[in-house]
This record gives sequence, structure tokens and C-alpha cells, in this order.
Amino acid sequence: MSLGLEVVEMLGQTLTKVVPVTIALALVFSVLAHFWACNPGRPWWRKRELVTDVCYWFLVPLFARVFRIGLLVLGAALVFGIHDADALIAFYDNGHGPLSRLPLWLQAILFLIAADFMMYWLHRMFHGGGLWKYHAIHHSSEDVDWISAARFHPVNLLLGTIGVDVVLLIAGISPGVMLWLGPFNIFHSAFVHANLNWTLGPFKYVVATPVFHRWHHTLREAGGDTNFAGTFPLWDILFGTFRMPEGTLPDQYGVDDQSSFPREIIGQLAYPFRK
Repeated sequence: MSLGLEVVEMLGQTLTKVVPVTIALALVFSVLAHFWACNPGRPWWRKRELVTDVCYWFLVPLFARVFRIGLLVLGAALVFGIHDADALIAFYDNGHGPLSRLPLWLQAILFLIAADFMMYWLHRMFHGGGLWKYHAIHHSSEDVDWISAARFHPVNLLLGTIGVDVVLLIAGISPGVMLWLGPFNIFHSAFVHANLNWTLGPFKYVVATPVFHRWHHTLREAGGDTNFAGTFPLWDILFGTFRMPEGTLPDQYGVDDQSSFPREIIGQLAYPFRK
């Protein structure tokens, strides 16, 4: 099968999975936001740059799948000297080494904790220096909602989520763990970006909530350099970046140079290189 046909097949498989999930998330968060909106105003389907977010929502899974597979193949060749296709499949099929012999549920817990810890520090790294121009794409939405969750520049994805996944899979974690955690990660990412005023009370210190993450999306002077954790606020508590002011809800989002920031996906993908 040629490379072109393989990409088309991956695109078809990705769309088959993404379309029903997108419809389900749209229905769930439309209903929830109707009753518990954090910020009043236009609903997500009337938001500015909706087409841009829809493009990201469907292209990012395809991009992630292609580059995750490519990096795993490269990693197996460079680290373990595996070049044969059948040997490569056997190597990754059920994981390898000590980690693969742990129960799958325990591997899933280890993966979730280790990935979130690494992503916390990578996230902080993207908020400073030369990497911010890539991460600014994610922060450029002024109407943060569940569909904003996929707005990421490819460089941000490669050095972030995809890179972390590849490191842990090369370390020996079974790929089966991804099947367990995939639905949770998709739902939780949409959940924390949703327009909801939920803090979950005392559980706000246990798991990231919409209000917790919406503070992260505010302008820098309002707290945009806080709440870096994706799943567990513990990292922010331990390292002094936790922010959840009592009795106040975030209400202004975007980046400092919002007026000059491109709104369409092509301009946003080119933005870091123009900067």
C-alpha cells in the first residue's frame, strides 16, 4: 500500500472515531452550559473562529496518530536497533520490559501520573522563551469552550503530548493503556475547556476543573501563568502555581497581542515562523 493510500485510510479511520465523539461532546456540553455557564454570551456554535476550531478538532487526531507512529518507529530503531516491520509490531504489541509485566490498570495509573507530571513542566516551558509563540495558538481563543481543546500548533503537540506518549511507550508501557485512557483524555480535555462554572468543591485540589483551567486561559496579568496541570492540580499546589480565587470567576481570555493575531488556521500555523 502506498503512503498516500495509508494516509487516506488513517484519515477515514480517524473521522469514523472523531465524528460520533464530537457529536456526543457537543450535545453534553451544550446542555450543561445552558444551566451552569461560567461566562454568559454566545453559545459555542456561534463563537468567533468556530471554523478554525473545527479544523483543529479533526486534523489534530490525524496529525497525532501519524507522528506518534513515526516517532515510535524511529525510537525503536535508534534505541533498540529494531528495523524489521514484524519485529517492530511484536516489540510494541504488549509493551516490553518490567513495566509491561504490571497489570494493565496499574500501567494506566502510572502512565496518567507520569504523563501529567511531565506535561506540567513542558507546559510551563511553553509559557516562556521562544516556545511561547507555538503555545500562543492554544491561548488565542477569546471564546474558550469545549471545542477549543484541540487548538494546538503541531510543534506544541510534537514536543508536548505526542512526545510524552512516545517516551512512555518506548519505556515499556503497553499500547493497550492508550485504549483505556484515550476516552478519558478526550472527555477531560473538553471538560476543562467547557464554559462551566464548576469547581467541584474540595475536589478542586484533586482533579482539574473548568474554572481551574479557565483561569489558566485568562490574560497574564489576570493569572494566565498559573494552573499548568492538565489533570492533577497537585503539581500546581506543590510548585506554587495554583490559582483559584474564592468567589471570583474568570471572564477574559486570549493573548496580549489579540488584535494582530490571525484568526484562521493557516495564519495560525504560520504565526510562529513569522514571529
